[in-house]
Amino acid sequence: MSPTIKDIARIANVSPTAVSIALNGRPGVSEKTRDQIRKIAKDLGYRPNYVAKTLISRRSQSIGLMVSNIADPFYTELACGVEKKANERGYTLLLCNTNRSRAAEIRFIEMLRGRGVDGIILSTVEKGDSCVKSLVEEHFPFVLVNRLPMDPSVTNRFDYVVQDNFLGGYQGIEHLYRLGHDRIAIIAGDLKTSTGIRKLEGVRRAMSDFDVKLDRGLVVDCGYIRDRACKAAEQLLALESRPTAFFCHDDNMALGVREAILRAGLRIPEDVALMGFDDIDTGALNGIDLTTITNNTAEMGEVGTRILIDKIEGTTHDMVSKIVLEAKLVIRKSCGYAHSHGYVR
Repeated sequence: MSPTIKDIARIANVSPTAVSIALNGRPGVSEKTRDQIRKIAKDLGYRPNYVAKTLISRRSQSIGLMVSNIADPFYTELACGVEKKANERGYTLLLCNTNRSRAAEIRFIEMLRGRGVDGIILSTVEKGDSCVKSLVEEHFPFVLVNRLPMDPSVTNRFDYVVQDNFLGGYQGIEHLYRLGHDRIAIIAGDLKTSTGIRKLEGVRRAMSDFDVKLDRGLVVDCGYIRDRACKAAEQLLALESRPTAFFCHDDNMALGVREAILRAGLRIPEDVALMGFDDIDTGALNGIDLTTITNNTAEMGEVGTRILIDKIEGTTHDMVSKIVLEAKLVIRKSCGYAHSHGYVR
């Protein structure tokens, strides 16, 4: 017969409730007791009966995560943050990759709910996304991470964790301007998403404040797609008056632009400056050294997961959590340096 929670409680000389708390990673027992209980459970070969737990608690101890493109390093880092916090809280993660398809997003939401997940983390929504409104109206637990639908009718009715994309867009242009650039190409993210829209709004405000002309021909919506960014950069570099700098609205696109610059026989940063957004691990590699804007990607995933599980378990006192993480400039080598004591301007 398989060992039970009561068997562990008897050996540890604690209550079954204490065993449940310890094994599910919830607060309420000391670290010493938690370690003792886990050791006993391991020695006995205890395996939780998830079917029984679901019937008793009416929860599946599982959550869903929907991303647009898991091949993009941004979403890989986001998923790692979600998984880490989910595991700490005793939840299983179901990952759904929509490949930027609205139809797939709708289908996956229906599938996840059909499989009985306790809540969903969405990082796929676009401006005016109807899925968010439906989830709000049905009172189903969910949290938006990274993107918002920008629908005023539901703005105050859902939880979210996002980056200050406006500030990030502003900081990127400010940095390039102070290094002496005034012909800056903008490799924009998907302008149907809040991230793409807000970053470009920050870019426009900075260019206005610093009296830099925004050449519409140098702004290209590349949809957060690396190959598209590479092709756009090739075309812009072929112009008679080519850009002296590229500000890419994610690091993955910046890597595509980097490829185009090097293919053109140009040097980074001597001939062309290159800036990204997200601060993915690849960008920090020696030889790439990408100047970028931090996107706190894993942190967004962890915080969003904590908010969702607190909501599922009824342990939060907040009606709605709205968290905006600070954007910060990360200076490496890909934009060069004015001189050792400051900027040109």
